[in-house]
Amino acid sequence: MYASDKTLVCQDCNQEFVFSASEQQFYADRQFSEPRRCPTCRAARKAQRGDFGGGSHSGGGGGGRGGYSSGPREMFSATCSSCGREAQVPFRPSGTKPVYCSDCFTARRA
Repeated sequence: MYASDKTLVCQDCNQEFVFSASEQQFYADRQFSEPRRCPTCRAARKAQRGDFGGGSHSGGGGGGRGGYSSGPREMFSATCSSCGREAQVPFRPSGTKPVYCSDCFTARRA
């Protein structure tokens, strides 16, 4: 258990930022190295890359959840493979796998 917060210096903007005890525990549990950038610079780099998914390197404040918003998620239109209605999905359908509207997706999960 990490008892105290750490102050780190961002490699991009040279500003100090707090690496909280709970963040340290989260990073250690997942065997991540310490962040080298402040949450603001991490968000800027993530946006630059167009990386809006919840990949293994996401993180920031509050127990590992991002302490910033990356903006609205891009949605794509598709036809539900089950009922034929139009569906909005958070990925670009490739046509190789079925796509379901939220109602059919929920029904299939149950």
